[in-house]
Amino acid sequence: MKILLLNGTIVGTKTKTLLIEIEKYIKKLQENYDTKLINLEDYELQFVDGRPFDQYNEDMKYLIEEMEQADAYVISTPIFQGSIPGTLKNLFDAVSPLAMRHKPVSIVANGGTLQHHLVIENQLKPILNYFRCLVTPNYVYTHTNHFSTQGELIDEDVHNRLNEMTRVFHQYIQMSKDI
Repeated sequence: MKILLLNGTIVGTKTKTLLIEIEKYIKKLQENYDTKLINLEDYELQFVDGRPFDQYNEDMKYLIEEMEQADAYVISTPIFQGSIPGTLKNLFDAVSPLAMRHKPVSIVANGGTLQHHLVIENQLKPILNYFRCLVTPNYVYTHTNHFSTQGELIDEDVHNRLNEMTRVFHQYIQMSKDI
């Protein structure tokens, strides 16, 4: 079972830190999952404009293939200006609507205000529902105060919520095997 840990931004470190923590919790599970961390900052992204797949650069082709071949996802995103980053939306635009169908997805996000968690409800979940993903109900939203000045996750409650989200994500993966 291939789990894609997707950092949906090209700036900052907090969302990557969250994925690294989640990967630790996944590795503690009884299952032997194959996790892959993808940071969009490591790739030369192109705007999705409707051209055929083979006309995109190698990085875009790779990202699309990784998205479409994964069995489950943990998507990590910052919230910028009350929205998800364009880089993440651009990648969603490149993926076939059938590629993520019935696949488990958990969400973690970080924002500068406590109210930005609503972006998950009003933007990210509708996109994932369009793909007909199995979205876990307990996403984890973090705030700048949950991190040290060096970018380390220091909030014990967030660690507990990430652990619980991983447990539920695991259950969704088990359920998806029957679909």
